[in-house]
Amino acid sequence: MATIIPEIEPEAAVLNNDEILRYSRHLIMPEVGMEGQQKLKAARVLCIGAGGLGSPLALYLAAAGVGTLGVVDFDVVDYTNLQRQIIHSTADVGRKKLDSAAEKLKAINPFVNVRKFETRLSSANALDLFREFDIVADGTDNFPTRYLVNDACVLTGKPNVYGSIFRFEGQASVFATEEGPCYRCLYPEPPPPGLVPSCAEGGVLGILPGLVGVIQATEVIKLILGRGDSLIGRLLLVDALAMKFRELKLRKNPDCPACGQHPTITKLIDYDEFCGIRGEETSKEKPVGSGISEIQVEELKRRLDAREDVFVLDVREPHEYQICNIGGHLIPLGDLPRRVNELDSSREIVAHCRSGVRSAKAVDFLQQAGFKKVHNLAGGILAWADRIDPKMPKY
Repeated sequence: MATIIPEIEPEAAVLNNDEILRYSRHLIMPEVGMEGQQKLKAARVLCIGAGGLGSPLALYLAAAGVGTLGVVDFDVVDYTNLQRQIIHSTADVGRKKLDSAAEKLKAINPFVNVRKFETRLSSANALDLFREFDIVADGTDNFPTRYLVNDACVLTGKPNVYGSIFRFEGQASVFATEEGPCYRCLYPEPPPPGLVPSCAEGGVLGILPGLVGVIQATEVIKLILGRGDSLIGRLLLVDALAMKFRELKLRKNPDCPACGQHPTITKLIDYDEFCGIRGEETSKEKPVGSGISEIQVEELKRRLDAREDVFVLDVREPHEYQICNIGGHLIPLGDLPRRVNELDSSREIVAHCRSGVRSAKAVDFLQQAGFKKVHNLAGGILAWADRIDPKMPKY
């Protein structure tokens, strides 16, 4: 495999004695050696996201001696991140992920130049940002950004080291190289909005992003060194529950609108619109549909206390109900079509889930089924925990 990094100016990548000692286990490997370590020091890698995938990815690239490490993130550390985002600690909750990550990276390797980009990656800034780096590693968790990263990599000629995770399963590949396929060759169109649950909705095994993120880091280092067989033209599938690895052969699509013989994507587009998403928050759960009647948690609490005839429908999964509940009748959203006969269409129904997303879908379904008095609990059980019962656990 040929290196994708331009010729290195030796004087710009000289290793001092401390670095030679630090990287000694690399230097005694003929596949790396002094020349390879100098390539690592001269390399510039941009990590998109400092979350689940970005944590192990950035940590290992910093430890390996990648000279310039850019990190793009605009989020803050939340307690729910700590189960998998190992670059952050409990003391970092409420802190900017970018600051937390940069501190840990410099602590691991003070010789690494960490460049922080506190911004949402967008069509307005992606091209200029990517041109400053040699490789882009995608650690994002939503489809609009994945397509944005892909198209920007194709247009700037930067390899896209891709990873994705959900529950017990992960994927990894290297896209957008001259000889290999891009993300659009594999997924020409995004799935319909709401079809693929987010990690916040479906969960993710905390160890899985570590596994996939380390695979991404390995691919980045191999590209820099020009060694080994990369995942270009291969999609690695990880099943952590069965602990099995499979791979699919990928081919460059000559008709691909991004990297094909006659590309039609010559500039970046509105990726939220392309993926059918409205609003700015692409990675958060959001209620769907217009015309959905909503009720606030304070109003529901008042009506329940007054013993009004309100039927509370919980459309979460049984394992979620065990975490916390407000005593509603449990019918998971996926079971609702076949169990709708359990509901009385003459009664007033308030549906809720964790945050209001699935229950909005439930309300929409019930309205189409002829239910007239059905409302969505705005904010779901999270809003109940925040504003009604602070002692209730949140997840």
